Amino acid sequence: MSNTAPWWRDAVIYQVYIRSFADANGDGVGDIAGIRSRLPYLKSLGVDAIWINPWYKSPQADHGYDVADFREIDPLFGSVAEAEALIEEAHQHGLRVIPDIVPNHTSDEHAWFQAALAAGPGSPERDRYVFRDGRGENGEEAPNDWVSCFGGPAWTRLPDGQWYLHLFDAKQPDLNWEHPEVRAEFEDILRFWFSRGVDGFRIDVAHGLIKHPELPDLPPRRDAAGPASHEPVDHPHWDRDEVHEIYRAWRRVADEFSGDRKFVAEAWAPDPERLARYVRRDGLHTAFNFDFLMASWDAEDLREVIDRSLGSLGAVGAPATWVLSNHDVCRHPSRFGRRTTKKWVANEVYRPEGPLDFELGTRRARAAALLMLSLPGGAYVYQGEELGLPEVEDLPDEVLQDPCWERSGHTDRGRDGCRVPIPWSGETAPYGFSPEGATGEPWLPQPALWKDHSVEAQTGDENSMLELYRRSLKLRRELPALGEGDLTWLDAPAGVLAFTREPGFTCVVNLSSEPYELPEHESVLLASGHLEDGRLAPDTAAWLAR
Repeated sequence: MSNTAPWWRDAVIYQVYIRSFADANGDGVGDIAGIRSRLPYLKSLGVDAIWINPWYKSPQADHGYDVADFREIDPLFGSVAEAEALIEEAHQHGLRVIPDIVPNHTSDEHAWFQAALAAGPGSPERDRYVFRDGRGENGEEAPNDWVSCFGGPAWTRLPDGQWYLHLFDAKQPDLNWEHPEVRAEFEDILRFWFSRGVDGFRIDVAHGLIKHPELPDLPPRRDAAGPASHEPVDHPHWDRDEVHEIYRAWRRVADEFSGDRKFVAEAWAPDPERLARYVRRDGLHTAFNFDFLMASWDAEDLREVIDRSLGSLGAVGAPATWVLSNHDVCRHPSRFGRRTTKKWVANEVYRPEGPLDFELGTRRARAAALLMLSLPGGAYVYQGEELGLPEVEDLPDEVLQDPCWERSGHTDRGRDGCRVPIPWSGETAPYGFSPEGATGEPWLPQPALWKDHSVEAQTGDENSMLELYRRSLKLRRELPALGEGDLTWLDAPAGVLAFTREPGFTCVVNLSSEPYELPEHESVLLASGHLEDGRLAPDTAAWLAR
């Protein structure tokens, strides 16, 4: 890895979904104290930083993405003082801290929205949000046909007759980012947390802040597969060019502080070229590579995504960031464990289809980890990914909490299956997630198979997923070829990806159905599966020294 480039250009960042990582006080919900207790584990795993999902004061209608106060920590998780202690302790362990920021909307319990409700139509307070009169003879129809990402209409009518916009849940009203007070407020929020030592922010719905001033109806849906349900560049509320002015201002705020502070955008763009606009030199530092996450288990598809991502991001001087799973999508062992090449698109939440071959999914997940960690740029590891956790697909209906479940009329089970509290130790629930004698059950039930996937069960087992991640992350730090840089593709048969990185490194991933004879090498540094007579089995990968 490079020792001279800013840390964020090739960092491996571990995503902490705070509710499900570690529960220190025994109430069944993860908290800041739990994260602090597991910092030695994260240090030993070999990651460079942690991204923490929202910890702010919130009614928890969308598990923290409905923020009532951006300068307070929700008591469910701790306090500002505990957050400051976590930041300091993480830095002592050599770990940087990146909290979430949620600028598209607030909670309906935020002081600004409560003031807007009280002030009534036409008031300055309502100008901070997107309020409109309805259509129809008496305003009984919504202002347009926009739909919520969680299902149902994106508008809710108030008793005074006006409607307000919410691209997500009705308890998450959208802010009006044309309003100077909104822009000034968020710049101040950034300074509040930067001054307390955070190293950057992950920006939620970074592509959604600016809406077309006339709020037109959605354009006709395209039939061709693409990265959004409504794909034209001039979409009325996704990926509008005016959003970049906001992020240029945020970059200037970050540059006020010493050290290499960074932003990473959750930006769903129609193509890598549009995504690159978010990470130009005067804008954000990085953006999630969702094209890689959405790619099917197919060598041609993956190579196309890798080449196009590196080309478009490199053209603006930005590094790629690779990701396989997160808190919004089905865990990748369960995606890869289905014998399908189904492609899926942005703003379409992937749901498992067809029978699961978990052994196959695990084998492919091991190979995918070696591919991701050997590509140029940075990478994200979602908590439990290093344990090989599958999606929990059989949660009882009565425990589901994702707003998608209710807003879809119980047709979309939502994202709870990838958010189940992770296992640390023991033979029975809560598997070390909560302390002995805990008074609360884990907020989502854990399956019995968690006992075989715990940190305790896998530690020291050289064949386990955890030890594969530990070894690969250690090598990634040690090998000068890995991290930021370039790659050169090798000639390989259909279904095989093979590339070199200098000095002296080769990665081979066999996505075909036949064993593949490894190219010339001095030694095998690491393999995700069994090697026999120098041949790489299907759905496995290897790192080679030349």
